[in-house]
Amino acid sequence: MIQVHCGDITQLHIDVIVNAANNCLLGGGGVDGAIHRAAGPEFLEACRALKGCETGDAKITLGYKLSVCYVIHTVGLIWAGGTKGEAGLLESCYRRCFEVALENDARGIVFPCISTGVYGFPKAQAAKISVRVMHEFEQQFDSIIACCFSQDDAQCYKILLNV
Repeated sequence: MIQVHCGDITQLHIDVIVNAANNCLLGGGGVDGAIHRAAGPEFLEACRALKGCETGDAKITLGYKLSVCYVIHTVGLIWAGGTKGEAGLLESCYRRCFEVALENDARGIVFPCISTGVYGFPKAQAAKISVRVMHEFEQQFDSIIACCFSQDDAQCYKILLNV
């Protein structure tokens, strides 16, 4: 079942939360900064050991001070008008997160809205991609949650999911 939650991703209790990270994985603004602050200094060291991540890929660390087992870091893309393969790269972010979660026996996963903040991906289009990939993996997870920062973001998901 796919659910929509509007609130702070760092406060959720589940197997995995996804971090919308930058390529260096060493923290930043938005979701990335919030997760780094909540997870503590050991988290930063674990991220440093990963030596970065390519756009569209995903890597995993423990959750440290978060109430989750793991954090899967995925690197979204900067919107460039939709002609530079943006949709495929965003789809790859979601797909790789699911694959990494399954490799680590996770049964519940929470996603933020990847690339829709300062990276500028149009929210409604990103939500469509996200929900499509979530449906592909729905039977393999007990819980999939789209965690949105704003009610406007949540509304995009609710419309697509008919909730």
